[in-house]
Amino acid sequence: MRLNELQKNIELKKTYLCLGLDTDIEKVPPHLNKYSDSVFEFNKSLIDRLHNKIIAVKINTAFYEANGTEGWSSLTKTVDYINHNYPDLFTIADAKRADIGNTSSMYAKAFFEKLNFDSITISPYMGKDSVNQFLKYENKYVILLALTSNEGSHDFQIPNDLYLNVIAKSQDWEESNKLMYVVGATKDDYFEKIRALIPESFLLIPGVGSQGGDINKVVKNLTKTSKNILINVSRAIIYASNSKEYLDEAEKSVDYINSQIDFK
Repeated sequence: MRLNELQKNIELKKTYLCLGLDTDIEKVPPHLNKYSDSVFEFNKSLIDRLHNKIIAVKINTAFYEANGTEGWSSLTKTVDYINHNYPDLFTIADAKRADIGNTSSMYAKAFFEKLNFDSITISPYMGKDSVNQFLKYENKYVILLALTSNEGSHDFQIPNDLYLNVIAKSQDWEESNKLMYVVGATKDDYFEKIRALIPESFLLIPGVGSQGGDINKVVKNLTKTSKNILINVSRAIIYASNSKEYLDEAEKSVDYINSQIDFK
């Protein structure tokens, strides 16, 4: 997907909402266990119900890898289903991969060629040569961890402004126009500094919902220079209920979140 298509979809649907499919097989509504792949059926049903009210889907690979080959099959079927039925949804592999060049090239092949995700989250700790293999792909995007929503971000990211150094240095790389950044919704004190460095870059915003991030502060402070943000919500939507009415409850959650977004 080209970024102008993603921007067009944001304007068309008037939302920044990204659906996080952190699907735990133990939390799938029990009545779906009649299916051979209950995780895929759960994901599929959520996407079918919510696709008109979201602009992206983020799949956290850990929840699938934990189930071995069966989990990987669920992941593959989910992203294939999105690509074939809802190509307007921007897909994110929340995999947080990165390694030396030849290893990163294999990760890139797995997620961009075999699985055909639009983007992947990457840890920048090993530097440019661990990232540039992902940047070689046309219309594929790298989402660098910059300032995450968890408490541990104070260990390394915030001292000495490391998160700002990551952003500034990465903007000097070739193909930096393919870079996006993870910025936690709980870190609103730092939004102004980040947008001063990258006023137009896309930001993936986790931490709204169960983690307590303020969606109003996110929208107000991160869309002053552009509307290029993706607000991810996972548990508050997909686990709104584990009853047979889970889709109704998930849609109610999405409608409430979207009602909180001041889209101008």
